[in-house]
Amino acid sequence: MNDTLSLLNRHRSIRHYTDDPLLEGDVRAAVAAGQRASTSSAIEAYCCIRIRSAETRQRLVTLTGGQTKVADAAGFFVICGDTRRHRLAAERAGRPYDSRLEAFLLAVIDATLFAQNMALAFESLGYGFCYVGGLRNRLPEASEALDLPRGVYPLFGICVGRPAETPIERPRFALDDVLHEERYPDDAQVLRTLDAHDEAAAIYYDKRGNEMPRWTERMIEKFETPIRTHLSSYYRGQGADLT
Repeated sequence: MNDTLSLLNRHRSIRHYTDDPLLEGDVRAAVAAGQRASTSSAIEAYCCIRIRSAETRQRLVTLTGGQTKVADAAGFFVICGDTRRHRLAAERAGRPYDSRLEAFLLAVIDATLFAQNMALAFESLGYGFCYVGGLRNRLPEASEALDLPRGVYPLFGICVGRPAETPIERPRFALDDVLHEERYPDDAQVLRTLDAHDEAAAIYYDKRGNEMPRWTERMIEKFETPIRTHLSSYYRGQGADLT
């Protein structure tokens, strides 16, 4: 176990923060570390918008479903896939820009790799973080609040601050349930892994003092009813073809 592996294995999502501010040098160092993530063909199809305005952050609390940590954390960042640069370069040269699904996926992948590098850099500096997928709950309104131009795709937020809690480790699937050799396992084997994970998750929630349904039941409920059905039309409106 080296220092990097120790850092990765210590990760916990942090939702409660102290009043300590983010140091500007730490912000710049973390973003620079994010930029060192892999990027497909050097396209760097991402950007990070730091939200300092208390008014904007309070509005985003509402738009993310009442997640007060968006306003309370020392820092809040919106991670976007960014194809604006490529579009402007093509437009200036009088050349077409292919906005189909591959271009959108490249931006999503690039932005996610950047964000994870940045977040881990913050952790290495003693901060905690939590991703906020609720940014996509009411995305047109969030996009308006951020005044985003065509070709910029907001994906999720990141809260950052000094931890005011020490959560216990959340269970993951066993390593051999994720690392497959040569081919994907048959359904009977996958179902066995689900049963084992249900047991591990039950122990975790018992330690936390939470009464929760089985992990599999929670996943069934999560994906039973369509949510955020506006996303396709929103991203298309932002310039993603998705075909």
